[in-house]
Amino acid sequence: MHAITERPGEPIEEELAFDSHTPHLVDRWRNGAYGHAVDAVAEEIPVAMVYNGVSHAVMLATPTRLEEFGLGFSLSEGILNERRELYDIEIVRQAEGIELQMSISQERFALLKQKRRNLAGRTGCGLCGAESLQQVLRHPKPVVSSLRISPQSIHHAFAQLGKLQTLQAITGAVHAAAWVLPDSSILHVEEDIGRHNALDKLIGSMARKNTSFGQGFVAITSRASYEMVQKAAAVGIPLLAAISAPTGLAIELAQQAGITLIGFARHESHVAYANPQRLESN
Repeated sequence: MHAITERPGEPIEEELAFDSHTPHLVDRWRNGAYGHAVDAVAEEIPVAMVYNGVSHAVMLATPTRLEEFGLGFSLSEGILNERRELYDIEIVRQAEGIELQMSISQERFALLKQKRRNLAGRTGCGLCGAESLQQVLRHPKPVVSSLRISPQSIHHAFAQLGKLQTLQAITGAVHAAAWVLPDSSILHVEEDIGRHNALDKLIGSMARKNTSFGQGFVAITSRASYEMVQKAAAVGIPLLAAISAPTGLAIELAQQAGITLIGFARHESHVAYANPQRLESN
């Protein structure tokens, strides 16, 4: 489906093209004195989402799992409704960053042109570049799912998640989003310097596997912002569990969209902020 191109040069493998982290010489204070050490530092790079030759958004992201990132972003932002509407994706290295050059259906591209906006900097602000309130406050269809989750499944998932965050273990600088089954089994984890990007990569990865989003839940190692709930609702994820707090606007959207929103999922406890009916009591 994709190619990775370095200009100039021949196509190259993604793992060889971009580093998720790089070594840096630092002075570390320990035991009352400085000492030289080598520290692994997470990388972030501008990634442009380009649709049918038109640049739509520029994100700061960890330069890994880029095909999943492009697909997940396209689905969670409503640019695409289905995976099949993405015909091709080419990952192109430019001097200033990376372009994800995506070919999409003409119908979806026509709709995209009607609502184009500049979204640069989304890792820091979910609303940056929006031109109107209508662009900001999207109202996705209500999520319908028969999913039932026990508190123990949520707690066990978060207890496992830390062990599966390989890039976080190396750098201490990235967020994670995990796809979890009702029995607490974690099927997949994606990491990125931006919490929104990690969720987009997860959505893209699961969409490529034709996962039914109504049959599991997402655990995230960040706060639950409005945009995180919005992305979950866009693809039909019924439950979003965060290790930190939600925002008021996120709670309001979760209530409207029928999403069960969990915050402060840590230390064998959690708080249900919206639609607790999916949570088993024993």
